[in-house]
Amino acid sequence: MSDETLPATDESTGMATAEPGVGEGEEKEERLNQTVDIQEIGPCKKHIKVAVDRADIDKLLDEKFTELVREAVVPGFRPGKVPRKVITRRFHKEVTNQIRGQLLLASLEQLAEEHDVAPLSAPEIDPDTIEIPQEGPFIYEFDIEVRPEFDLPNYKGLKLKRPTRNFTDQDVEREERRILAQFGQRVPKDGKVELDDYITVDMETRADGKVIGSAKEVVFQVDDRLVFKDGVAERFGEQVRGAKAGDKRDVDLTLSDAVSQPDLKGRVVTANMEIKDVKTLRLPELTHDLLHNFGVHTPDQLRERVRVDLERRLEYSQRQSAREQVLGQISTAGNWELPRDLLMRQARKHLARKVMEMQEAGMSEDEIRGRQRLLQQDVMQSTALALKEHFVLQKIAEAEKIDVDNDEINDEIERLADQTGEAPRRVRARLEKDELIETLAAQIVERKALNLILENAEYEDVSVDEKPMRPVNTVEAQAVPGEMHDPTAAPPEEEAAGEGSEAS
Repeated sequence: MSDETLPATDESTGMATAEPGVGEGEEKEERLNQTVDIQEIGPCKKHIKVAVDRADIDKLLDEKFTELVREAVVPGFRPGKVPRKVITRRFHKEVTNQIRGQLLLASLEQLAEEHDVAPLSAPEIDPDTIEIPQEGPFIYEFDIEVRPEFDLPNYKGLKLKRPTRNFTDQDVEREERRILAQFGQRVPKDGKVELDDYITVDMETRADGKVIGSAKEVVFQVDDRLVFKDGVAERFGEQVRGAKAGDKRDVDLTLSDAVSQPDLKGRVVTANMEIKDVKTLRLPELTHDLLHNFGVHTPDQLRERVRVDLERRLEYSQRQSAREQVLGQISTAGNWELPRDLLMRQARKHLARKVMEMQEAGMSEDEIRGRQRLLQQDVMQSTALALKEHFVLQKIAEAEKIDVDNDEINDEIERLADQTGEAPRRVRARLEKDELIETLAAQIVERKALNLILENAEYEDVSVDEKPMRPVNTVEAQAVPGEMHDPTAAPPEEEAAGEGSEAS
């Protein structure tokens, strides 16, 4: 049999797409006579059953057998003189298998054109399990994840609040202290704990009065918020400020989805801290060599760079705030229910995507690491919000016919390379290895859609304090000891089932 040219497929969906470039005078393929039954079977899931009429099957079989009568070489018969019955009997299985694939691809292509299915992933169809019957229609069925259906209200002229802040010399001085901390020296402090001090504590974590974890001589830098590997102390600075060595303080700690004891995830527990030691930071002398580490030559240039970094961080916060407000105003996202298996598969891509956004915003690796840790605290919820935002912006992009081309992807890779100090070739290779090129393309499309919304929005400036602009302070300590749980991993019974099916 000769090779056949198959219809193109949409890489993001796996569904067949229409052949491009059908011009005048070219004959379009005949449509199949098929019935399609689409049933909702759960959140973002449909069951699709397709039946192709017998007449279309018989027509394709007839065409193939007629072609074989002319071309097939069968011992005992002259070319072109083999009886039709002999050809049919001898090549029935081969011809049936061939038109099965042809029918399936043509049917999927037509399905994609005629029905607004909007799949999130390729349908899991194994052609080898589908048979063309001796009589009756050709039937196949499958389950598929689809984008949620919702109406898109007017998204132009939205009224948005824009967080603003005029950074003072004190703000700049504190940020300068933060970035110089890695070169400073911690010295004993005989006094009360203040922000940016370092405290050494013995800690016991309690839930319902029961000790669930303990640690000795853990060192924390005092900040408004402190992020552990498995939890967040949102009021850390407020609850330890003013203490002295020898004092005890109780700190509220919200445990994450990754906590080692799954029954504790999301719980607010108490960290009893006994403060053993207090140190403050002695800043280094601003020598030429030290300033060179920051790409500047004078203290004034360093302060100017710090102010620019604060403004850049504010821009990022403004954009994130706008995204949240847009989502709240133009979608019914709060009513969507997204299946957990979809969230689990998308969680890692969501985190990787957020990292790319922060890199593009020019954030340092330390800043990115801190914000990434914060996202990981409740990864399933943050992924759900990100997916809902994705669906809304993608629908706007479709309505506005917003697309992305290869040049824009290449430009984005160049920007990422500039931020990370890598060669563009290496950045592209890493993205391809992690299957993130499509994610990058989607990010560009959504950014363009968001820009369109923001360009047409009406703004009310709202002054904010410094907290949203400060980097997230993280520690490597765990509040609850033990092996941390990966909330994006499949449950043990699903893993066992998967391994069993692979073994069989």
